[in-house]
Amino acid sequence: MSDHHDNRGLAMPVSKARGLARFYHATRYSWKGLRSAYLTEPAFRYEVWASIVLLPIAVWLAETGLQLALLISSLLWVLTLELINTAIEAVVDRAGTEYNPLAGLAKDLGSAAVLFSLLVTVLIWSGIVWDRFG
Repeated sequence: MSDHHDNRGLAMPVSKARGLARFYHATRYSWKGLRSAYLTEPAFRYEVWASIVLLPIAVWLAETGLQLALLISSLLWVLTLELINTAIEAVVDRAGTEYNPLAGLAKDLGSAAVLFSLLVTVLIWSGIVWDRFG
């Protein structure tokens, strides 16, 4: 049985739903996580707004469906890695507040993953801009 948390952070057992009920609950928890990340993580908020600005530019810039898929996927990749980084930080912070080199390493590695996703995004966008205007 998996656990979810109430608004006080207390673990609440969740029965194993099936079919559409399972999809409904999974979707609800996903939206709850997105909302929480948006409200509590400035980096995620900035990346969401950058993606909103860049999305219409991607539609204008892309000359093929593949280019459009790459441009949009790169934006989603950054958001995905930021969510994973936030999850890592939450788990590490939950484990304790005392200094631990492994906790610091976990946080640094999560941050590095976000940085790499940003670099991949810059590479993809630069390549497509080069193809279009270069």
